[in-house]
Amino acid sequence: MIWVLIAFAALIIVNVPIAFAIGASGLLFFILEPNLPTSLALQRFAEGTQSFPLLAVPFFVLAGNLLNETGITKRLINFANALTGHLVGGLAHISIVLSAMMGGISGSANADAAMQSRILAPQMMGRGYSGGFSTSVIAYSALITATIPPSIGLILYGFVGEVSIGQLFLAGIVPGVLMTIILMVTSTLIAKKRHYTPARVERASFKEVAATFKASFWGLLFPVILIVGIRFGVFTASEAGAFAVVYAFVVGAFIYKELDWKTLNKVLKNTVEDNAIIMLIIACASILGYVITSARLPQEASASLLALTESPLLITAIVLLFLLLAGMFMESTVNTLLLTPIFLPIMTNIGMDPVHFGILMMTIVTMGGMTPPIGVTMYTVCSLSNVPVTDYMKESLPFIGAVVVFIVLLVVFPQISLFLPEQLMR
Repeated sequence: MIWVLIAFAALIIVNVPIAFAIGASGLLFFILEPNLPTSLALQRFAEGTQSFPLLAVPFFVLAGNLLNETGITKRLINFANALTGHLVGGLAHISIVLSAMMGGISGSANADAAMQSRILAPQMMGRGYSGGFSTSVIAYSALITATIPPSIGLILYGFVGEVSIGQLFLAGIVPGVLMTIILMVTSTLIAKKRHYTPARVERASFKEVAATFKASFWGLLFPVILIVGIRFGVFTASEAGAFAVVYAFVVGAFIYKELDWKTLNKVLKNTVEDNAIIMLIIACASILGYVITSARLPQEASASLLALTESPLLITAIVLLFLLLAGMFMESTVNTLLLTPIFLPIMTNIGMDPVHFGILMMTIVTMGGMTPPIGVTMYTVCSLSNVPVTDYMKESLPFIGAVVVFIVLLVVFPQISLFLPEQLMR
């Protein structure tokens, strides 16, 4: 097993694409293990994507791309502006509130951050906001999409860990709202200190708020229908993805009337590319996942941690710190697929609810994308906004502190994430 880990680390260091690094290092285990035929690795690769729950991923990716290309984004921006534009540092609040609303549409932190970098970052810097602050707000507000349903990460966690995706969706709602509030408070404190101006001079009238809400109603209704449908058994999480595609098509083509053949072709092209990347990673990760299970790595990791300490709080801190470090070097999808089988048994053994751990895990591994040295979201927002990474790193520290406070609250008060699942699905 040690050679597999060395090979994986070496391939990552020389910038081999992550899917191939995972697949090649997993295949090495079968080559070195005489009792396992190499054909088994190919079988695991083929079987890795043959799962009904995984149907939710391509469906939700297609639905998100459809809604993002049919005018829903600009309508949500107008609604967020009406709600928070009058506050100090109003554009920062618009970014955060927009992420909370977009989380139920895009399901992807990187996609959300990229969109906002193109639209909001120039406006923020044009009003005198520093580049580092602007990109930090956009990057860390995208973290909200890690928990707000339909989070792609939660779907993958539920699939790998055999945890109810419906319960995970419900569990992510309150933490998502709490993170929104904490990030807004952080932005307000910074904006007041630097005298950043609001996005608008006066508070929006009730009539304007109502009008912008009406214009964005069909986008806001999307996650509500998903949650209600799953809760009352109208459809499973996978079937909800299929419904989401039909819903997005109807809204784009017949309600907003911004979905034409050219836009549809672009959406389908982007969806095929996005899903190809995700599914290739999943297929390769299934090889390494089999290796992890065969080598009894979860059991050994659990025994090692228990040998260090029997304190559930200390074990939780060690696991969360490891997830954060892993998130700094690998993309959240990869971490979810590889580390869930290792750490979920450990956390359930010390009494943590698997649904609660899913919210913690997805928040932390997604946060890794906002931090150096290999944060995909960090590089995305900086490159699209033409802001030096050093400026971003310096001004992201208050937001890192805010997220740490959020994680501590989740650990100390697990009912923040478990309240809705316990009330509605148990």
